[in-house]
Formats: sequence, C-alpha cells, structure tokens
Amino acid sequence: MVKRSIAERLAQLEAQRKSLQTKLGKQERAKDTRRKVLLGAFLLHRLEKGQDSFSKEQLPDWLRRELPGFISRDDDAALFADLLGDTHAGKAPAADKAPASASAHS
Repeated sequence: MVKRSIAERLAQLEAQRKSLQTKLGKQERAKDTRRKVLLGAFLLHRLEKGQDSFSKEQLPDWLRRELPGFISRDDDAALFADLLGDTHAGKAPAADKAPASASAHS
C-alpha cells in the first residue's frame, strides 16, 4: 500500500471539509424553511380560529398593514391576496418600510 503525501492528505481533508460545510448549510436552510412554514401555518390557524389575544379583526388588520412592506415580489404578494385583498397584490412596498433584502428572508 502506497502512503499518500501530507499534501495529498490535506487536500483530501479540505475536500471533506467543504463537503461537510455544504451539507451543514443545506441542513440550516432546511431548518429555517421549516420554521417559517410552521410559523405561517400557526398564524393562518389563529386567523381562521380567532384564538389569540388579537381580536378576530386585529391580526388581519395588522397583517394588511405590515405584510406589504415586507413582501417585495409580485409573485409573493399574489400568494397573500386572500389576506391582503386584491388592492395590494402587485404593488411594490414602500421604500421606507422594508429593505430590498427582506425578500431574502422569506
């Protein structure tokens, strides 16, 4: 059996490190996505049932005020047309409400 040089072993370890870093990044993104899905499902459930310290009107009103400033893409706004009403779908958010990078968090 031929021994590999230190440089070859280091290169192999570096490749393994990069592979594991990539895998870790994918796991973290999957966890982040799952958290967002669960939080959204929770909010939708509370909206439907009206079970919150918010009254049945307060949470939808709050979402109608705040969500358009967070959503920057027309396709995303269309997903919330039922909550926001057709008047908000397709409108760009106010520049002072949310930075352009906010859509990267959704």
